[in-house]
Amino acid sequence: MLAKNQAQLRGLRAIKAAFLLAKTEKGSSEEMTEETEVKIIQKLIKQRRESSDIYKEQGRADLALVEDEEIEVISQFLPKQMDKSEVESVISRLIAESGSSSVKDMGKVMELANKELAGKADGKLIAEVVKSQLA
Repeated sequence: MLAKNQAQLRGLRAIKAAFLLAKTEKGSSEEMTEETEVKIIQKLIKQRRESSDIYKEQGRADLALVEDEEIEVISQFLPKQMDKSEVESVISRLIAESGSSSVKDMGKVMELANKELAGKADGKLIAEVVKSQLA
């Protein structure tokens, strides 16, 4: 606040608000696990990416810039994301371990991949790699 860095302030406030909301939801436990926190942060980033894309389509670069700035700030709190080649090697190992051979087994491989790569890679990238390797 003192540095007058509005983008960072907005990003941190969004994270804090999301955590408080998750803590006070009905049926939620008292303790938030690190896995839950990562999922919340990923959801915030996904929401901002979608908003940014919509703003860009509508020619509102000023609003898209605000969303992109917040994405930068919020993504600092995620674990280091894996690149496509790292994801491909993990997926191929999981396919070999599970004995999957066709696209019909995609659900089984996705379940294993999502457990192992949670927070480390984007869900779209995981699905894309699994589909290409099973095809």
